[in-house]
Amino acid sequence: MHRHLDGWHSPNLNMHMDIVTYGHYGFPILMFPTAAADYLEYERFLVMDAIAHHVDAGKVKLFSINSINKQGWLNPHEHPKYKALWQVAYNKYIAEEVVPYIWNNCQGQVGIITCGASLGAFHAANQLFRRPDLFDGMIAMSGGYDIRSYYHSDYYDENVYFNNPVDYLPNLNDDKYLPMLRQKKQIYILTGQGSYENPESSRRLAGILASKGIPFHLDLWGYDMPHDWPTWRAMMRYYLAEKF
Repeated sequence: MHRHLDGWHSPNLNMHMDIVTYGHYGFPILMFPTAAADYLEYERFLVMDAIAHHVDAGKVKLFSINSINKQGWLNPHEHPKYKALWQVAYNKYIAEEVVPYIWNNCQGQVGIITCGASLGAFHAANQLFRRPDLFDGMIAMSGGYDIRSYYHSDYYDENVYFNNPVDYLPNLNDDKYLPMLRQKKQIYILTGQGSYENPESSRRLAGILASKGIPFHLDLWGYDMPHDWPTWRAMMRYYLAEKF
């Protein structure tokens, strides 16, 4: 499998950010790590091995980046105001730095599928729903889509609101992004129902999308599928084989 490590100092985040590319050709997937993990997490937990035949065949090209979860949402010493500001800066990093990097790598302004598991699924969803002009769909696995569950405070401001899909999506009635979202055909909301999974979170997001006329696929896997890497490896293997 072709594998290329890269990175640069992000002016939006004022820190070095790494990125790894897997594959030589195919439609692009942007991958967000879980929790406080890094850009090589999907490789360490053998997701790349599970989907290697699709990558080697030129079906898909994957780009995996770091998150700001350690600095922001998962930082116990940071006030929620600044957690949300980290997210705002991360949004700019993705839109202004990562997306052009992917387009340049793919030699054109191609559609990008976002992808992530657990907290990475939140990022995958948030990026798609905020910027459907940049992204074509998502594979969100075992996600929680109410970011307020990641901080223990009543604090709330516009930066929290505009990065919380269960808040801003119900009120989305504009003439630009809502019609774009209604044209998306590859919005996949996946979850297991085993240990430590929260399928109700996926059902809640699906219900909001249904109320807005946004097409989606809600896929609840069995009670033998826990919130863990064997589940996500199986999901990635199946969806790349059957849905793309």
